Amino acid sequence: MQTITIDIINNKAIKLLQDLELLQLIRLRKENQEPLAETNWELKYKGSMTKQSNFEIDNQLKELRDGWE
Repeated sequence: MQTITIDIINNKAIKLLQDLELLQLIRLRKENQEPLAETNWELKYKGSMTKQSNFEIDNQLKELRDGWE
């Protein structure tokens, strides 16, 4: 197996390459693919929402639902 790098000049070439991949003649890979890492959701979103009372949340939900009617 050989690996080559190509520069796509015209987007029509992507469709042609995908067709070749469907025929199992080539395999397409994106460069700089990051390995799947476990995301720490708590650290990622910590502090992104302010604390609200249940009453305030219910009022906001009611306003949103009424907007659809």
